[in-house]
Amino acid sequence: MRTFQASGKEIKRRWYLVDAEGKILGRLACQVANLLRGKGKPTFTPFLDGGDHVVVINAEKVRLTGRKMKQKTYYWHSGYPGGLKSATVEKMLSRHPERILRHAIRGMLPKGKLGDSIYKKLKVYAGTHHPHGAQQPETLKLLDR
Repeated sequence: MRTFQASGKEIKRRWYLVDAEGKILGRLACQVANLLRGKGKPTFTPFLDGGDHVVVINAEKVRLTGRKMKQKTYYWHSGYPGGLKSATVEKMLSRHPERILRHAIRGMLPKGKLGDSIYKKLKVYAGTHHPHGAQQPETLKLLDR
């Protein structure tokens, strides 16, 4: 019996719309990362980008458990001496809520070129409006686990 490996021509991509309202951040990120990679498809091949496009709305209404709103901190560097910046989740949610979800999902994708190409299929929006109506995304109800 031979192992099946999909080729690039056999990949069928779909568009999904996911509502993040009331969902726990890490669990939502895990499920979206699996959709982006295509892990639920029978044609899943680890070294190919066989996943679907995912549009996430209501990123500002995502939930965090425990005291992460005050304690979890994101760090980044400007590239200049003394350029280390930081912000708590509370500040990030008020300024750029979509970045929190993007950061969580990015960490669950493969590193390197494959991860970069998968990550480009993710679209995250803070509100309910998105410009991808022409693609007719299917509304996907994710499990709350």
